[in-house]
Amino acid sequence: MHQASILIIEDDPAMRRGLKDNLEAQNFRVQLAHDGRAGLSVALANPPDRLVRDMMLPKMNGCEIGRGLRAKQLDLPIIMLTAKGHEEDIIRGLELGADDYVTKPFSIRELIARVRSFLRRRGAGPSTVFQFGECKLDLAAHKIFRAGQEVALTTKEFRLLEFFARRPGRALTRDQILDGVWGTDIMVNDRSVDRCVTTLRAKIEADPHHPAFIQTIRDIGYRFDRS
Repeated sequence: MHQASILIIEDDPAMRRGLKDNLEAQNFRVQLAHDGRAGLSVALANPPDRLVRDMMLPKMNGCEIGRGLRAKQLDLPIIMLTAKGHEEDIIRGLELGADDYVTKPFSIRELIARVRSFLRRRGAGPSTVFQFGECKLDLAAHKIFRAGQEVALTTKEFRLLEFFARRPGRALTRDQILDGVWGTDIMVNDRSVDRCVTTLRAKIEADPHHPAFIQTIRDIGYRFDRS
């Protein structure tokens, strides 16, 4: 059985050791790097299944690591470790290739759950049918059913739901959603995303005011949870 590998790039020795011990206890193979430049070198030389990195690192910060991986076209799922109140840094990191983030101080159980979730999704391969709650999204048929009944979506609502369904668990900024769903349409802004999310929730959520699937990430954007 393949033992999933995790690369941790963290300059704090205690945090680095604690992450290593906890992940190895969960049967992950762990690589370590203490600064951004060393971490990028390790990632390029021996790509892990998952990268966990601090945002602020010596020699090369998290965003520069993201640029370096993207320049080499390395498809490497990334979780950022960030400090509270650094929303602009989080957004920049997400737009440079990170998939998600956890805010310090964080629960090691939460981090491990995020790691496992992304590894399961990565191994599942491409799909055209997505099941979440009472809903079944069939991309090939261009239809969505809720409790067995077909639900009528507008073109934008369907494209938005498809965008979310193909990226479960990822923290997505409003700009990423605009680019992926609206494209080059210049007559839209962040409010267009929020309005479309609101109408889509009304059609797929049991309680749109307390959504189970399309989660709002304050000051960042949205995350789609299929579980």
